[in-house]
Formats: sequence, C-alpha cells, structure tokens
Amino acid sequence: MALSLALASTACKTAGDVSEATKEKRTPSVVATPKAAPALTQAAARDALAHYSKTNNLARLSKNRELLDTVEGGPQHAMSLSDLKEEEGLPKTDRKPYRPWAYDLAKTDIYIPRLVPGKQRWFAAVTRAGAQEQLARVLVLAQNAETGQWEMVSTIDIDDPQDLPQIVLDADGYATAVDPASPKLAAPVGTLRAAVGDNFTAGGSKVFAPTKASERQVQVHRKAVTKFGKRGTARFTAGKAQYPGAYALKTTTGTLVIFSHTHVQDDAVAEPGLRIVPEKYDRAWLGTTPSPAFTYTFTCSDIAAVPAAAGPSSLLGYGCRRTDAKANGPSTAV
Repeated sequence: MALSLALASTACKTAGDVSEATKEKRTPSVVATPKAAPALTQAAARDALAHYSKTNNLARLSKNRELLDTVEGGPQHAMSLSDLKEEEGLPKTDRKPYRPWAYDLAKTDIYIPRLVPGKQRWFAAVTRAGAQEQLARVLVLAQNAETGQWEMVSTIDIDDPQDLPQIVLDADGYATAVDPASPKLAAPVGTLRAAVGDNFTAGGSKVFAPTKASERQVQVHRKAVTKFGKRGTARFTAGKAQYPGAYALKTTTGTLVIFSHTHVQDDAVAEPGLRIVPEKYDRAWLGTTPSPAFTYTFTCSDIAAVPAAAGPSSLLGYGCRRTDAKANGPSTAV
C-alpha cells in the first residue's frame, strides 16, 4: 500500500512539471526590433554628389564606360550607356562637344532616410537651377552593397516644381522611408508602373490625375501610332521592369515614389515591299539598312506623388532612353 502511494505521488509531480514546462515553451519570446539609423550624414551625402559629378564628367569626356560604372547604377547607368552609344553612332560633324557640369550644392536639398540594418542605404536630393530656381531635378543615390560606393540610380526632371510635395522631416532633420510596394499606399509602385504602361500603350490611365508629365507620355503614344498613316503601324507594350527597385519618402500629403519602368515599341510596315528607314539616332543600334519592322526597348525613370487617402496619384516627371533596338524580318538595302 505504501509503495502504491509513493508511485502515485511521483506520477502527479511529474505531470505538474511537464505542465509548467509546456507553459514556459508557449510563452512568446521578446525580440528587439532593429533600430533605424540615418543612411549617412549630410556631409557625406554632399561629398557623394560632388564625387559623382566629377567622375561622371571624366567618364563622359573620355568615353570611359568602366569609370562610369563606378558611380552609376540601375536605370541611370543604362540610360548613360545609351547616350554614349547613340553619340558614337553619329557622324563626327553631328556630335556636340561635351560640356562639364556640377550640381549647385547650395541650391540642393538632401533627404536622408532612417533605415534599419540590412536594408540598402540610399538618399534623395532635389537640386534646383535657373534664375528663379524654376528648374528642379530629383536625384536618388544608393550604396552598392559589394563596393560600398554611392551610385546615382535615378535623375528625373520635374515638369512643374510647384507640384513637388513637401517631404516630412523628423526633429533631427531626417526623412521617413516608406515601403513603395506596401498595399497600404493608395497606389503601390506596381500600380504606378502599370499606370505608366497604360499611358504609353493605351493612351491614358485612370490612376493618374492630369499632369504635364502624364500628358507627355500620352502624346508619345498618340504621335507614334499615327506617324506612318496607313503605310505602317506602331504598337506599344509594357515590358517587365529591368530595374524593379523603387524608393519612397513620406510627404505632408502622402508619399513620393521614385521608380523605373520598361516599355517596348514595335514599328512595322502595313504592306509587303515597304521598308522603314532608320532615323538619325536609331543608326547606332540598327545601322542604315531599311527593314519592314523594328523593335525598340526603352528604359525610363518616373516619379509620382501618391495621396495619403484614396484618390488619383500625380506623375510629376519622367525620362526615357532607348536601351535596345533590333530589326525584324528580311531587310532590303536601298
């Protein structure tokens, strides 16, 4: 009898211990949230801008693509390489002499976001020019994870600087980075990219309010699809973004989003026997031989203001370069 009681007592104690252990395992552990810190200092950002302009000038003057690669990345690098290729494809008498330039840092506002460890470091700047500072350009520089070098990844001229929203700064003067793909945004970057595609491919998008930049894209569509009359066709399609990275900052009215898109233009004759003759700046890519069809790929940088609440976004500016072109079908020299 005593032996049975002892065993029962032991069994109860063991069950209690297991129960307590189970409770401990179920208690959620507390994980510290990584603290966001400024991507860099104001001084370092200004040094990066100065270094970029100096190196860019040297690279462009000497046509040194390897040097250019050290200070540019993403869509900006692709567009610069396109500029070099098209310039070298022109007769020497048509080439314009290169003029060195530099950003006026006294008229440049720098916006440095706080970023958590592990995120790519980047910052934005707005540089102004003109007698009344009526010209504005938005810049984005990002740090190359492999080299540590700051690279210019986007430069976009704003059609109307008055439309540029005010970027929110905290008590220490730092900006707030926003996830551009967040579904909480009135128009995430995927929606903006598709809307830009609609401007080119369909001649408009309901996502955007009327702006000069959006109208310029629509006009590209309208002029292209009618340029051949009944003798040919031009068709736009939205391509997969070659540079899907995007950057966003909180503003007093919502979010400022900088992104890139790719679109394709297919030109073709409408009747057998007709040929399209490559134009002046096409020849670096296509030569001078006519063809019944050509395909052009364009890489572009865009900037849009997204409202805090549901409503249309505003395309504030964009810039595109042809970054590939090819002839389709049999060609006939003339």
